[in-house]
Amino acid sequence: MTDDRAEFERHTRSQSVALGKDKAVFERSIDLLLDLDRYDYSYLWSWMGVPIIQLPADIMATQEVIWATKPDIIIETGVARGGSVLFMAAMLQLIGKGQVIGVDIDIRAHNRENIETHPMSGRIKLVEGSSIADDTLEKVRSLIPEGASVMVVLDSDHSRDHVLAELRALGPLVTSGCYIVVADTAAGHLDADRAPTKRSKIWYKGNEPLTALNLYLEETDQFEVDPELNGKLVLSSSPGGYLRRK
Repeated sequence: MTDDRAEFERHTRSQSVALGKDKAVFERSIDLLLDLDRYDYSYLWSWMGVPIIQLPADIMATQEVIWATKPDIIIETGVARGGSVLFMAAMLQLIGKGQVIGVDIDIRAHNRENIETHPMSGRIKLVEGSSIADDTLEKVRSLIPEGASVMVVLDSDHSRDHVLAELRALGPLVTSGCYIVVADTAAGHLDADRAPTKRSKIWYKGNEPLTALNLYLEETDQFEVDPELNGKLVLSSSPGGYLRRK
């Protein structure tokens, strides 16, 4: 048997880019996600016993990024129930290094308990406060060792202005070759007639993360959209949301 690993990787990369250009498939995937939302699909999953409010495709994409880039620090804004910070901490545990800094304006006591009593808690630091406030950002910066490689995941307030402020504040912390992930960019493909209904807040086209991402890319030439990774992000809440620091 010949070693086909290189050819296999070339094929998967090519198919990922091709999938990303198939607008009809993407539109059908958005329609399916809207159907699945009736069953709270993104809320049905857990990571090591703790709810992780993510779609499976986004979890897979994030682990690919973490494994490939092996960051020393991952900053996530938006802790929620804690499954996502625990997932990324588990990835760092497998790699054998690193810390996750979880930032949230309100870390509720029961969610904090889930995180701080979990086997992965040793790789997590929690910072309570607004992700765009100066004092919060100063605390976050103080937790980053000199020379550390840094990745960022933005998953808090999904309004355009807040996400854009996060990109401006935290984007410069991302190191070369690492990623900033802008969550819930799928909202940029929705309007009032085509959007989830079971949410405390619903973000429509124009006031959502994808618009913020595009505005940020007009301001800076330091990031690029990863065409292979984003290409395969159908059935995803964050299509187009994976940016690589040049």
